[in-house]
Amino acid sequence: MSETTGASYAAAGVDIEAGDRAVELMKEWVKKTRRPEVEGLGGLGGFAGLFDASALKRYERPLLASATDGVGTKVDLARKTGVYDTIGRDLVGMVVDDLVVCGAEPLFMTDYICVGKVYPERVAAIVKGIAEGCVLAGCTLVGGETAEHPGLLGPDDFDVAGAGTGVVEADRLLGPDRIRKGDVVIAMASSGLHSNGYSLVRHVFFDRAGWALDREVEEFGRSLGEELLEPTRIYSLDCLALTRTTEVHGFSHVTGGGLANNLARVVPDHLHARVDRSTWTPGAVFDLVGTLGRVERLELEKTLNMGVGMIAVVPAESVDVALTTLADRGVDSWVAGEIVERGEHASGAELVGDYAA
Repeated sequence: MSETTGASYAAAGVDIEAGDRAVELMKEWVKKTRRPEVEGLGGLGGFAGLFDASALKRYERPLLASATDGVGTKVDLARKTGVYDTIGRDLVGMVVDDLVVCGAEPLFMTDYICVGKVYPERVAAIVKGIAEGCVLAGCTLVGGETAEHPGLLGPDDFDVAGAGTGVVEADRLLGPDRIRKGDVVIAMASSGLHSNGYSLVRHVFFDRAGWALDREVEEFGRSLGEELLEPTRIYSLDCLALTRTTEVHGFSHVTGGGLANNLARVVPDHLHARVDRSTWTPGAVFDLVGTLGRVERLELEKTLNMGVGMIAVVPAESVDVALTTLADRGVDSWVAGEIVERGEHASGAELVGDYAA
């Protein structure tokens, strides 16, 4: 380029036309997420997403809940495999299942996609996954932002983040104050690794074991890449169904920190959750991470979900209805433990025993 040629945004690496095309491509997917509260309030491309708050008039005292999250280093696997239409479901799951822990119904989400270079079809595929996740969660994708950062990110690099808003009736708010001695801990199966611990997972499979993403793994019945990109299960509608069919005292979303640490967050100071490992068998991916990386069990448990993606804490008399409700919705669940008095040296939650063979 001649020194006398004027500088431009495009010359600096930002392609506005590609961004506009990406918006056009994603519109059909965003439209599939629309709830009645957003009908007639404008479409994708505005400066702000709109939601008709008059829908909240049916609440006596509506409490708004908000959550934000990302997908972490799992995005690197999407980049390496060229599979971009599943990572959005991970993003939605990370956000809406935090909202539902307090009993909130997810209402709407916004997303933020940061790329080194806008490839419209790639961005649209990411948004397709986000939209599919919103449909599974029962919420609307009201808008978002795609930012092109040449010079900071490589052309193929990207990251995603999102924020969600939900609502819960004040007198139905779930939290530690509802948990009682004698309550039962119900575990809901995860779909796999979900979206936490991938720095460890990538280190074990790629750096230590030297495996390739296209390696067929007998224990998985598919390739390593397919296993690692399995989307996060979204539990929000399942959890809300539980609150409608029976009494629920609490939920815990098992994400970073593992089962015990996340369950402890919803247990009051004078009580203790005891979870029995013998009630389930973690999937093969957890065993392989431990074996190939020689990772100690406690390290695995504080990093990965070990096969449990969500916990419900219910009174003993609600167990049968809860398990039946979840089974009817296709969620594998089981009684995994109980709430007891906290001993002198106990923490909020612990795993005991050994996993079932």
